[in-house]
Amino acid sequence: MKEFKFKIGDQNYAATVNTKEGGLLEVTVNGKSYTVDVEGNKPAAPVVVRPAAPSSVGPVSVPTAPQVANPTQVSAPLPGTITKVVAADGALVKKGDVLVVMEAMKMANDIVAEADGLVKKVLVTVGQNVNSGEALVDFQPANAPAAAPAAKPAAAPAAPKAAPLSAGASTVTAPLPGTITKVNVKVGDEVAAGDTVVLMEAMKMENSITTEFAGKVKAVLVEAGAQVQSGQALVELA
Repeated sequence: MKEFKFKIGDQNYAATVNTKEGGLLEVTVNGKSYTVDVEGNKPAAPVVVRPAAPSSVGPVSVPTAPQVANPTQVSAPLPGTITKVVAADGALVKKGDVLVVMEAMKMANDIVAEADGLVKKVLVTVGQNVNSGEALVDFQPANAPAAAPAAKPAAAPAAPKAAPLSAGASTVTAPLPGTITKVNVKVGDEVAAGDTVVLMEAMKMENSITTEFAGKVKAVLVEAGAQVQSGQALVELA
């Protein structure tokens, strides 16, 4: 059973959607039930990424199956129309990030990821009508084995390795080769352990490079757009 809460104008609504035999849907809005025959609905289509008994209310969450070896397909929980595509091919997303927005029963539903992972491929476009169980996104959970050699470098450390530079100073280094997309600090800034100092793109994913040390920024050794190698110094702390 799917549960939704939404508001139209000043009126609050609560709705549930149950799948019945023969491809019918039972829709209950504010206690009033309707039986809906959805053209093209495929009740037998497997929705491999949805839990057996979802309990959350609000945006429609489409969890992944972490034990599968191949990318998981995030599927439509009910028939509707795609109104917005948020995710992009190759994007690294976190649990709860919106992948696709779809309109169903005059409600906007956020289709979100319930695990950290990689968007392998977006399978739909804005304006496209989809059926219940139809695949929307090919998604690779972060804890699932890589499906292709390109995804193997997941073993590379996400956090930078800091090494002594000189007496009384430390340096934040690049954990793997990539391109600097943003520098978050400047000389003289005070930082705490765990603060993000640099963002870099590697393997088509944006990585937050954090410091393991608290201190004062003594030197910024890179700028946005710079190509760096694994182990290259990025920021020096005093």
